Amino acid sequence: MPTVAVSQIKLGEKLGDDVLTKLGNVLFYKGKILHQRELEILKAFLIPSVNIESKQANEPEPALVETKSKETVTEPPFYTEYQNMVKLLKRVFQLADGGQPLPIMDIRKGIEALLQHIDSYKVLTFTPKNRNLHEYIYHKSILVGLTSYSLARWAGLPQKDLVQIALAGLLHDIGTSKVDRAILEKKGALTAAESEEMKQHTLLGYQILKNVSGINEGVKLAAIQHHEREDGSGYPLGVKSDKIHVYAKIVAIADIYNAMTNERAYKPALSPYVVLEQLFDESFGKVDPAFVQVFMNKATQISTGTLVKLSDNRVGEIIFSDRSHPTRPWVNVNGTIVNLTVERQLYIQDVIN
Repeated sequence: MPTVAVSQIKLGEKLGDDVLTKLGNVLFYKGKILHQRELEILKAFLIPSVNIESKQANEPEPALVETKSKETVTEPPFYTEYQNMVKLLKRVFQLADGGQPLPIMDIRKGIEALLQHIDSYKVLTFTPKNRNLHEYIYHKSILVGLTSYSLARWAGLPQKDLVQIALAGLLHDIGTSKVDRAILEKKGALTAAESEEMKQHTLLGYQILKNVSGINEGVKLAAIQHHEREDGSGYPLGVKSDKIHVYAKIVAIADIYNAMTNERAYKPALSPYVVLEQLFDESFGKVDPAFVQVFMNKATQISTGTLVKLSDNRVGEIIFSDRSHPTRPWVNVNGTIVNLTVERQLYIQDVIN
């Protein structure tokens, strides 16, 4: 099989051997089809050349294209159920806006179908496919539902609560169905009047859900309380920690995390690692610190050898995670060890692999 310089690789060619990093970790496995993203990673790791699988004499040239097509056509069940949920939520928000009954059984079946594949949802790295900003509220609702479920499970809440907590996350922003779309998608800062109207979504959400059967009181309270804060500085009622339902405490963390890590009409997405650190810094007095600690520890449990991009655009691999600083592992960048607990000006921008 021919050895080809990385600069000479043609898109769509297939690796003939595993590609290893300088530390001996597998960067790509034999048989991997090389697209632009893979070439960029090879260059970032200063890989000079790779072995390319030879074509058989009788192998037609389009075979690579056929292989690529097969690789991209098959969609995992998680993504199928996710898209089904986006479609369902659009209908649900329209019904809520019109004051019509919500199809709660369809909603429950949809979230349960999605939760069957929860292991495919990685809080730190998942990005919805084919998302546009006009659908932001639907995607964020689903992500908050999945994140709330994951956090509740990590925190050891009873099994009977898990689906209800997922529903609480899914429906926490249902009140925005009655908020002016121009306010939801405004690119600049809201005026005082617009901000007050936006805050009404918590009360509106509770009004929509209060008489719905099939969901428990925690789901309904999460709609009105997910912007309340531990020290009483939240809205709409300014209640303190002991008056905030546990579902709302969990949904609040999931809501903040997903709002900040996803692009919005008026604000770009932030690094998940930066958001986790901000959540931790603000947890004492604002959101439940015990749940934040669980969230940080569990969400950042990615394996040694994982490829990441730093905030200065360098690419490296995680070689050590200090659990006392879960968002700041040690990263090997072409033989140079970057200890993020020391080099505080840097942070992980993206998880690549």
